Amino acid sequence: MATFFMAKSTPRSSNIGSSSASPIVKLADDHLFTIMLLLPVDSLISFAMTCKRFRSLTTSDTLWESICRREWGSTSVDAFKSSINTNNNQQLPWMRLYKQVSQLDSFSCHKLPDPDSDLMLPTPRASHSLNFVSDCLVLFGGGREGGRDLDDTWVAYIGKDFQRMLKWQKVTSGIPSGRFGHTCSVIGENLVLFGGINDRGMRQNDTWVGQVVLSENLGITTLSWRLLDVSSVAPPPRGAHAACCIDKRTMVIHGGIGLFGLRLGDTWILELSENFCSGTWIELVAHPSPPPRSGHTLTCIEGTGTVLFGGRGLGYDVLHDVWLLQASEDQLKWVQMLYNLQDIPEGVSLPRVGHSATLILGGRLLIYGGEDSQRHRKGDFWVLDVSKIPSIKEQSTPLNSRGLQANMWRRLKAKGYKPNCRSFHRACADHSGRRLYVFGGMVDSLLHPAEASELRFDGELFLVKFELETGAVRC
Repeated sequence: MATFFMAKSTPRSSNIGSSSASPIVKLADDHLFTIMLLLPVDSLISFAMTCKRFRSLTTSDTLWESICRREWGSTSVDAFKSSINTNNNQQLPWMRLYKQVSQLDSFSCHKLPDPDSDLMLPTPRASHSLNFVSDCLVLFGGGREGGRDLDDTWVAYIGKDFQRMLKWQKVTSGIPSGRFGHTCSVIGENLVLFGGINDRGMRQNDTWVGQVVLSENLGITTLSWRLLDVSSVAPPPRGAHAACCIDKRTMVIHGGIGLFGLRLGDTWILELSENFCSGTWIELVAHPSPPPRSGHTLTCIEGTGTVLFGGRGLGYDVLHDVWLLQASEDQLKWVQMLYNLQDIPEGVSLPRVGHSATLILGGRLLIYGGEDSQRHRKGDFWVLDVSKIPSIKEQSTPLNSRGLQANMWRRLKAKGYKPNCRSFHRACADHSGRRLYVFGGMVDSLLHPAEASELRFDGELFLVKFELETGAVRC
């Protein structure tokens, strides 16, 4: 990426009028624009260095907005634009923004203001679910002190006032039944909840659909849950699995802890009907595939695939492997992304279970917290840049990413508030991917913080924010 920032200062001269000039110089600007949109960024930079005309074309913010849409996803770009107070006709400095995101190395952390003591708050918990949907935070279930499960659903409207004092509203209780270690994925404006474990240790395999309805004055009127009709075929009961949405009406789950405490390694796909009233579960049988595990994460990245990271394996070992689920020849396939911990600065701390992995601006994963094999909680933040991973079509064998790991992984610096190290918390980002909300989890005991067995449930909510300069000045 270093050449990206040299392109403006080192253009090569070119005599466009020469009879020996390449035919490409005779193309109209709009045709060149179409070609440039197909080029990788490194090739685009090389193209910019050939002549002044191409240099001018490749510094167009209209072009770089399209590149951002290509690499970050249109949903993320549109949400980013709407989150910035700007005139509709004002062009954002997309080339500069792309550079900032590609060099992202820090963020700011803020503890959200505590509401009035008279207001009800979600109790401290872990292994719950937290989602951002319909401009709201939605929290459901989890485990609490005494090994008891929770069956409560809480909603807090966010809107565009991201650092205001949140007012949680308890909107329903008892449906779905109490559980922890379940998954809850956002699909459009719906939530799809699957599985979990109750306080009697029973694994579940029911599937629920939830939807938030807001009143005209942005007060929450209801969040309705209903059991999804999936006929007689469903994944075996489990908890501590991973799940995410991979299409407009498709969800994938993997692994978890099944009956008798057995760790699972199966992959299932849920195809939902257009009205979300029914669904069909299909087991994906693929070789190779990720080994059995629990406490790992699945995160879908638009245009790239679904990334699986970490967890706890069969031998109780904590894992650091990365797998990518991609479509190849109209079939979903797992591919492992191989890398060496020793080649990554501070990479020895990467293995973890009970972490969060959230899609942020730029099509990157932000991995936070978790615990190691000795149950020591973590408080570090890492970015996994999957744009460095080639597609399956470009791979004849599993990727040996010895030359990629330096670019794939980057540890971020936190500024501002310092939250406690934690595991089995939950995190979610707004639609722009610039703001990440983190709630709950297991943290060290205040009395015996050095002892791994001394844990407490946390009820803190804090905000991780990525600061970007959006002024007119170019760098």
